[in-house]
Amino acid sequence: VGFELARGRRKKLVSVDKANVLESSRLWRQVATEVAKDYPDVELEHMLVDACAMRLIQNPKYFDVLVTENTFGDILTDEASMLAGSMGMLPSASLAGVPQEGVNIFGMYEPIHGSAPRRAGLNMANPIATILSVAMMLRYSLGLIKEAQTIESAVDGVLQQGYRTYDIMDEGKTKVGTKEMGDLITGKVGG
Repeated sequence: VGFELARGRRKKLVSVDKANVLESSRLWRQVATEVAKDYPDVELEHMLVDACAMRLIQNPKYFDVLVTENTFGDILTDEASMLAGSMGMLPSASLAGVPQEGVNIFGMYEPIHGSAPRRAGLNMANPIATILSVAMMLRYSLGLIKEAQTIESAVDGVLQQGYRTYDIMDEGKTKVGTKEMGDLITGKVGG
């Protein structure tokens, strides 16, 4: 999936592992190198997870498509979420195939932050990652591109108007809770 995504983007894929220490990472690297032979148009770079963590902060635009195993992925996505301001901003998808126009694929969609039980019932949680996960589901599993774009535009519009949940609050912006943010976004979707 990673090579197919990279092929449709900047044609660069970074495979993240810990091959200098872990046998499983050496296997990961070997498999990535083998798969790369089927994608001569995609540049493959192997990177150790600690170097990747540093470079994500130092120069996030260096990356386009990253592939890694679950544990490293969990850590790197949490780190990368701070580039967006909060884990409450990033959707995620585990896909059972390669996204292609006209092909609907199975997937599991969720915000990267999980269920956030500490925020339950407090009207504090940022719903944006969950809402954007729905947009991803519409796009990749249901083929509803226009509807996905409508949701993404609604989220962008609400943020452009200066509304923020506590986790992304900036001076001069309007602080809202979970329900208010959701209502603002759904109002733009319906409006």
